[in-house]
Amino acid sequence: MSVVQRKAMLKAEGFFPHKKNAKGTTIIYSRKHPTAKFVRVVIDSGIDSKTNKVVGKVGVKLCFVNRQKSWREVTTQVFTTNTGLVKTIKAQEAAEKFVKSCKHCKAKKFTAKSGNVVCANACWSTWGGKKKSQNTTKKTAQKIAAHAAQKGKAARQKKSQRVTPKNQRTYPLNKVVARSVNKKPKIKSQKIVAEILPGDLVTVEEVVKEKVTEDFTGKILGVVMSADNHGRVTTNWTANTSKVEEWLLPRDNNYRVEVSAYYRFKVLSRKAEWTVVA
Repeated sequence: MSVVQRKAMLKAEGFFPHKKNAKGTTIIYSRKHPTAKFVRVVIDSGIDSKTNKVVGKVGVKLCFVNRQKSWREVTTQVFTTNTGLVKTIKAQEAAEKFVKSCKHCKAKKFTAKSGNVVCANACWSTWGGKKKSQNTTKKTAQKIAAHAAQKGKAARQKKSQRVTPKNQRTYPLNKVVARSVNKKPKIKSQKIVAEILPGDLVTVEEVVKEKVTEDFTGKILGVVMSADNHGRVTTNWTANTSKVEEWLLPRDNNYRVEVSAYYRFKVLSRKAEWTVVA
């Protein structure tokens, strides 16, 4: 696709170019999010502003414009080809629902350079100091009282402990645990497979013995980037507000039935069923 075609596609989707790019030489486009206030859909066009040539893939992300007019990146930038641009834009717009909001000022939260997830408006700078000073005296008194109570309890326990003479001690008889003669036969686990394709909008569901025990729709969201012939799937997880660690998120289009819980893909953008193959 030529530069003219790529620019025409962005214009057709309602995007307008920025005058400058503070982080590089490529042309940046953006427009307002269709539903979220102060959120903008930002696109790195991959077109060099000096040579007017395509130098890379298109990057799509969401930014929140705070009170100081600074733009805070609230979703991970997803890179895509020209053919998947429209689908990636829709996926990033849907990911806005999974971005956490500040409970005080309702602004979106973002990951700061320190690695902490904080309010885009930095609203704690106005109320945090006052709240801390009010609670300092109370917390100090509570700590002193708790320390005194713990010290008194330890003294009482030490006083009440008595050592039983060795000739008066009793010991339980040795217990013999009978081993089961009949061993349960091993059950051959079944292999379950689903068709996971690049571009799929996916979430996660927890299963135990093929039974879905928890659905994470609304908490976890990702876009499938690639899937090879061996069943390995590469996913760009754009949102995760659950307690599921990143290393537990699914990476294959197949799994074996086990007794313990397992996390598998759930395709949102189309119908994809899990079936037993072996």
